[in-house]
Amino acid sequence: MSDKKQPTITTAIIRRIPWKKLLFIILGAAICSFGIHNIHQRADITEGGIIGLMLLTEHWLGISPAYITPVLDIICYLLAFKYLGGKFIIMSILSTFSVSAFYSLWELFPPMLPDLSASPLLAAISGGIFVGLGVGIIIRQGGSSGGDDALALTISRITHCRLSRAYLFTDFVVLGLSLTYIHFSKLVFSVFTVIISSFLIDRIQEFRLPGRPKLLKHNTISPPNIKCHRIRRIIPGWKKKSGKRNREVC
Repeated sequence: MSDKKQPTITTAIIRRIPWKKLLFIILGAAICSFGIHNIHQRADITEGGIIGLMLLTEHWLGISPAYITPVLDIICYLLAFKYLGGKFIIMSILSTFSVSAFYSLWELFPPMLPDLSASPLLAAISGGIFVGLGVGIIIRQGGSSGGDDALALTISRITHCRLSRAYLFTDFVVLGLSLTYIHFSKLVFSVFTVIISSFLIDRIQEFRLPGRPKLLKHNTISPPNIKCHRIRRIIPGWKKKSGKRNREVC
């Protein structure tokens, strides 16, 4: 008998994750946490979801987001496990700890961007871009930057609504709670940053390089187009002797 231990399911899944995905997740975590620490926190421009909740908790309880974020995320992950699967949860846990680690790293340094407190609109726009790009990159790799992403993806999966609308729903709930410490005039700018970040996340997730063939699975193709049970590739502009375009190749 071999003395080698059989790898666990978690270990097997992690080993199958391409290094490229891990690098993009780390990049997204760095971008997202950088914007939160250097823009949102200093300008009192909050986000929705878990990001807004962690800023709310830091304000009232004085707990660093680096510690409270994993706790809030785990709660949301447990709710999302049924609909999103184990691989998504493992990828998301890696993403979450990457965000927390980078946030702790940024806290060790003085502010790296100018204070935008006097220009809340600029803070809302730039902060929304940082969060939207960072979170969008992470979600595109199959993970999430926090429990709010998992929650929004679950809502989108159950209700079949666009991901951006699911984000806006959860974000506006948290923004309502944020009225307890943020003046309404500043909360208006928080709405701007939420809309910008939600839009960017949605667009990055659905982005496709122009000219790339589109893969369709047999269970997602309408009945008139079903000609085989394998995955089919649609090649724009492909011609046969008949001269027809957009032919389906099995």
